[in-house]
Amino acid sequence: MADQEKEILEEETVETAEETQAAETVEESTEEAVDKKDGETVPEEEAEEETAPEGEDPKSWAEKRAAKKQAKQDKKADAAKERITELEDRVKRQLAEFENFRNRSEKEKQAMFETGARSVIEKILPVIDNFERGLATVPPEQQGDAFVEGMSKVYKQMMAELENIGVKPIEAVGCEFDPNLHNAVMQVENEELESGTVAQELQKGYTYRDTVVRHSMVSVVS
Repeated sequence: MADQEKEILEEETVETAEETQAAETVEESTEEAVDKKDGETVPEEEAEEETAPEGEDPKSWAEKRAAKKQAKQDKKADAAKERITELEDRVKRQLAEFENFRNRSEKEKQAMFETGARSVIEKILPVIDNFERGLATVPPEQQGDAFVEGMSKVYKQMMAELENIGVKPIEAVGCEFDPNLHNAVMQVENEELESGTVAQELQKGYTYRDTVVRHSMVSVVS
């Protein structure tokens, strides 16, 4: 058992030594300054000479070397700025496209809701018509009956809920005929009303959020 532990310890020692040597090799290679150009790496010591060439003024050479380095740095900075500007423009375009997409989706969603609401309202209006016809035929002596009062309350509740969502009846009798709101089915003579005035409402019309759901069916004074 002791021999096995000794062998394991020796193997771990060898592995640790190999890992340490590999880490030192990587560290030594990364300490060299490199000059990246066109995908090639060149040690900085080899890229530029540290001393002035023979026969050249050291001060002038140092100034040229500094100017060369500065120009190189400026070129890199300009390239970086250009890249940043390009990325900023791309982000702005993407944000604008996303905003347009969101607005377009919101409009489509609203249009779908409006279409669905109008479809439901159009199906409810005949029920309202039947309520009105039924209540209109109740004799005066039966107006106080519990059943009649219950139906009247249900009708008023339905009208109140429709009004809450933006459904309103179109005014007709006594108003000037408006083809955008009224549908003339006949002409009548009436000395009390001016020509072109709605004399009778045959079927009530309704609007939903200022758009006509159903035109009023009317008779107009000729």
